[in-house]
Amino acid sequence: MPLTETLTFKIEQAAALIHRAQQGGVLTGAGISTPSGIPDFRSPKSGLWQQHNLLEVASLSAFRHHPERFFAWVHPLLENIVTAQPNAAHYAIAALQQTGHFTGVITQNIDGLHQKAGSAGVIEVHGSLATVTCIQCYRTYESLQFLPDFLKKGIIPRCPHCGGILKPDVVLFGEQLPWQAWEAAERLAHHCDLCLVAGSSLAVMPVARLPIEAARRGAALIIINQTPTYLDKRADVVLHGDVAVILPALAQKVQEHG
Repeated sequence: MPLTETLTFKIEQAAALIHRAQQGGVLTGAGISTPSGIPDFRSPKSGLWQQHNLLEVASLSAFRHHPERFFAWVHPLLENIVTAQPNAAHYAIAALQQTGHFTGVITQNIDGLHQKAGSAGVIEVHGSLATVTCIQCYRTYESLQFLPDFLKKGIIPRCPHCGGILKPDVVLFGEQLPWQAWEAAERLAHHCDLCLVAGSSLAVMPVARLPIEAARRGAALIIINQTPTYLDKRADVVLHGDVAVILPALAQKVQEHG
């Protein structure tokens, strides 16, 4: 996608705000990973909410009563995530961090692509697929030891200690956010002097309120997303378009001026 004059101008505006920042924070959503082949939840046709009733397959209650439904639903998604690679947007955020203007990244994603791209200080507010926890004895294990049998044979992972079913350490509907990650996210939102939102529709609470909390404390607000958000009118700069195009251009502009 070629950059229009309007987008180019807005990228320059955003770069100027970033240059003034000393402890910026980034918030990313599913839209930053769709260019890597990972479907989001809301997009027509490809969105996971369009194809499934997630309360029936991806809620904590559903997992406890019918875990086989959850694992049948998550199997193709896991296959996508395991093979996915960071895209230009992930690398651009890592590059922006290296400029020294950002202190951390809050992500709603569970794919680990920010870390693969080299980002530091990643706060995973919706959990991670890197570990699994037994729903009976609460022992935690690395996911890698169970993934091959699940992906290749469909074997539901069970606890080696007690035989209980192992739940991926991601937040399901009806489940609280991991408190350590949430406290870290709130600290970043409360202390940042700039908040960059990328690839998030800002429709999922409580994460969606973090940018407005930052703005109320005087932080500059930049939003990059394909579609409008409830905070567009409050933002200093809004760029509607492909994050995998806009973010690299923004990172380059920031790097050009040191």
